[in-house]
Amino acid sequence: MEHSFSVELTSKKYVRHISVSNESHDRVLFEGFLGELEELALVEGAVLEVKGANGVLRIDLSEDELRKMLSQTKEAK
Repeated sequence: MEHSFSVELTSKKYVRHISVSNESHDRVLFEGFLGELEELALVEGAVLEVKGANGVLRIDLSEDELRKMLSQTKEAK
């Protein structure tokens, strides 16, 4: 299953770096500053939302998938 994401910043001054490569790897890099984290929520059980003072990061990720990934991370340590 593919997962989508979005990043919404309140100002372009919080964008640190954007890079779109024309090389064969077709890599894209987006870096910025969410600022101080204010809230972490699971919207409708399907979207992980991280809210910061400067913007919001949303990831299409269910609660079950999140729990599974977190447990795998703990087991690997």
